[in-house]
Amino acid sequence: MENQNISKMTQELGLKTQQIEQVLALTAEGNTIPFIARYRKEKTGNLDEVQIKAIIDLDKSLTTLSERKETVLSKIEEQGKLTDQLRQAIEAAEKLADVEELYLPYKEKRRTKATVAREAGLFPLARLILQNIPNLEKEAGAFTSEGFETAEKALSGACDILVEALSDDSKLRSWTYNEIWANSQLTSQLKDQAADDKQVFQIYYDFEEAVEKLQGYRILALNRGEKLGVLKVAFEHNLEKMLRFYEARFKEKNDYIHKIVQEACKKKIVPAMERRIRTELTESAEDGAISLFSENLRNLLLVSPLKGKMVLGFDPAFRTGAKLAVVDQTGKLMTTHVIYPVPPAGQAKIEVAKKELAELIQTYQIEIIAIGNGTASRESEAFVAEVLKDFPQVSYVIVNESGASVYSASELARQEFPDLTVEKRSAISIARRLQDPLAELVKIDPKSIGVGQYQHDVSQKKLAENLDFVVDTVVNQVGVNINTASPALLAHVSGLNKTISENIVKYREENGAIKSRAEIKKVPRLGAKAFEQAAGFLRIPNAKNVLDNTGVHPESYAAVKELFKQLDIKDLDETAKSKLQSLNIAKTAEQLELGQETLKDIIQDLLKPGRDLRDDFEAPVLRQDVLDIKDLTIGQKLEGTVRNVVDFGAFVDIGLHDDGLIHVSQMSKTFVKHPSQVVSVGDIVTVWVSKLDFDRDKINLSLVDPRDAN
Repeated sequence: MENQNISKMTQELGLKTQQIEQVLALTAEGNTIPFIARYRKEKTGNLDEVQIKAIIDLDKSLTTLSERKETVLSKIEEQGKLTDQLRQAIEAAEKLADVEELYLPYKEKRRTKATVAREAGLFPLARLILQNIPNLEKEAGAFTSEGFETAEKALSGACDILVEALSDDSKLRSWTYNEIWANSQLTSQLKDQAADDKQVFQIYYDFEEAVEKLQGYRILALNRGEKLGVLKVAFEHNLEKMLRFYEARFKEKNDYIHKIVQEACKKKIVPAMERRIRTELTESAEDGAISLFSENLRNLLLVSPLKGKMVLGFDPAFRTGAKLAVVDQTGKLMTTHVIYPVPPAGQAKIEVAKKELAELIQTYQIEIIAIGNGTASRESEAFVAEVLKDFPQVSYVIVNESGASVYSASELARQEFPDLTVEKRSAISIARRLQDPLAELVKIDPKSIGVGQYQHDVSQKKLAENLDFVVDTVVNQVGVNINTASPALLAHVSGLNKTISENIVKYREENGAIKSRAEIKKVPRLGAKAFEQAAGFLRIPNAKNVLDNTGVHPESYAAVKELFKQLDIKDLDETAKSKLQSLNIAKTAEQLELGQETLKDIIQDLLKPGRDLRDDFEAPVLRQDVLDIKDLTIGQKLEGTVRNVVDFGAFVDIGLHDDGLIHVSQMSKTFVKHPSQVVSVGDIVTVWVSKLDFDRDKINLSLVDPRDAN
């Protein structure tokens, strides 16, 4: 079935057969997705990481499906019941669930009431029921036996046989499945008010929606409400229509057939199809939620770093005091401190805290203060803004600290800062998260970063796999400085793992900074394959060979050397760059025996050696004064940063404790199918206040200027 799978993949993914075959062949050789995407473009036809992963995932799925089909066909054939029609139906099935439906009548079952009835010789009686012969009860007397001592019990056993046979009818099950999808409703009612004290599920207390129209986020909300015992979720069907369809399959009618139809429909087939459809709805909703989470995470990881700044990390708290950490331009910890800037600290302590913060700003020439957005954030922001009135050159930023506490208590944080408390480590993480979001966020389980929706309600295995893929992709697209990267960051580089990453750091500590890519080969356990996969993604600033600080792979160094010789290039000055920009790509690629895509990438890297693609993205909004919800008015224009994108809208940090919500209906004057079409995490957006709820501290925002709304 391998050729069939390739054919199916070309149709489903819209790719060429050769592209799919090359990706699968390269993967089988042990090449990673980032390596294939960046350095084997000629072989794949310039596929990106997402397309390559889609090929690999679909191949696994189709292989699983093919293997199951072969097993099922073999099992039915062993029973001597495999017809050409059944074989064709199984081979044509596109879902595992469809294969299982076709296999159901032939599947070895645990002992049922129908099994016992058949063993007691009641099958002929079941036939008599279908024939609707007169005096059935009298005829049934001839079929009595142990366990079926009366005619009534014998007829009941015969009915069990027919119920099971009807329930296993694949065509009937398929019709029921399609009928539920097309015409049934999914409903929910309040089950236990006490289990929803914050009324999170209020809109689902009395809810119904057509199955085919249900949106993913509603499915996940219903699932969660049901799991917590808040909601009772059920289907609403046109049962009369279903029963009429079932009964139409019988030429004869009698009370027994009516009873068989009722039981097969209501107790067997419909519940089974409900379970299947709930599963499919959930899987589809999970895929949507994971896809959105992945996109949010990617955009967050690509937020522009604030390079070359002295940053003070400020982890707010009430009773235990705010933990401060100063990090230099490279992220190195300079000092930590604890101050008591907000109540319940008395006014005397707060005044001392002001002096201490001012001294830190002066001593370390602080340029930006990064304030965590957790407990006491609003009060701490007001405190910082007050102090900064004397330091107009200093700004502050509210940093989303989701996951900082997870990192602070981790083994990794203990290894980095064994002598510091968890809270002080958290302050360091907040500061570094502003300086280099990617380098800091890779230390945290992506699920804890806080840019998802219903992330705890989806398949954790599938979520982890997808988020790890996003992190790996971004890390390799950005590139990693091998001499400053943490083991956590290095472990995401193509071809490297935890052990090799730790060995790189150990090698640096023992031998000093790595001076060339060639030297990387000396790192213990880093073999030829790992070097091939990793080298192009590892950067060495100030290396003797300028190529070592670019995305040019060592396998192309000889070709670049020849290119430099042809163009008479000694240094990458403006003259050299001008020569590179005016190259005839097709002709030069042929001369150098390189692919054209590879040569284009090489030229891009030579034009901007050491470039960081994140520099193309927007930097965080810097603030100097505090904003309060009471300061806002309807129609007021503000600037903010998109913190999270969900199915129904986007949350934007406008400088308040709580993010404002732009509902999807407020994103454009025209219809928007999904918020991700308009905004991404990390975007700097201009918004207008559309609604204020002072009691609940809720702010609704709009991307549409109210003057243009009409």
